[in-house]
Amino acid sequence: MKYTLRVWRQTGPTATGSLVEYEVDDVTPDMSFLEMLDVLNERLQLAGDAPVAFDHDCREGICGACGVMIDGVAHGPGKATTTCQLHMRQFDPARPIVIEPWRAAPFPVVRDLVVDRSALDRVIEAGGYISTRTGAAPDAHALPVAKPDADTAFEAAACIGCGACVAACPNGSSMLFTAAKTTHLGALPQGQPERFTRARTMVETQDDLGFGGCTLTGECTAVCPKGIPLSTIARLNHDVLTAAMRGD
Repeated sequence: MKYTLRVWRQTGPTATGSLVEYEVDDVTPDMSFLEMLDVLNERLQLAGDAPVAFDHDCREGICGACGVMIDGVAHGPGKATTTCQLHMRQFDPARPIVIEPWRAAPFPVVRDLVVDRSALDRVIEAGGYISTRTGAAPDAHALPVAKPDADTAFEAAACIGCGACVAACPNGSSMLFTAAKTTHLGALPQGQPERFTRARTMVETQDDLGFGGCTLTGECTAVCPKGIPLSTIARLNHDVLTAAMRGD
């Protein structure tokens, strides 16, 4: 199959970018989206042109590095799917595919489809930890955890920090990401000592970094490749308000 691609090319953070059109043939339906980009880059290099820069690592839907906007949708048309797990059979060869980087003020473009997502690391550094003794790991049954709490924690811990929620949000908010990081700690007994201060400091940090405010439009959950629910944001809001009332 032959596809027409319109790819965002930008040589650096301060350069002016634009969409450049390419044609890629010999694409099979079972190729992943990133494999198709690999084919494009091989041909660009053979022609003496600069390859398209894009982030990737595990290519197994675990690391979250591969995120791009495809036809205006974070990670593309697949539900609960990362870009690396997307296959070319989901695209109509008769229609051009537009490929762009994440669009958010805290995610400056480094080059082409690569953006700097280190702002998410700063949010985690603000409170993504627990106070506990060091030493040998305790027995698995030493600290009982209620099944609903364990399920909530595991559901939130599935977040891979790809930033799709930020890119999809009309306000550029990182609340779903922050909520996932606070929930997977705050739902467990080990995370209780810092639960409310963690929520306050992480939200304050995301605000300071330039992420927008959450208005619960739900676009974040629609594109989240791990299906983090909107209820995690409600839990985060509860914890932030509790911290304010307690003076934490």
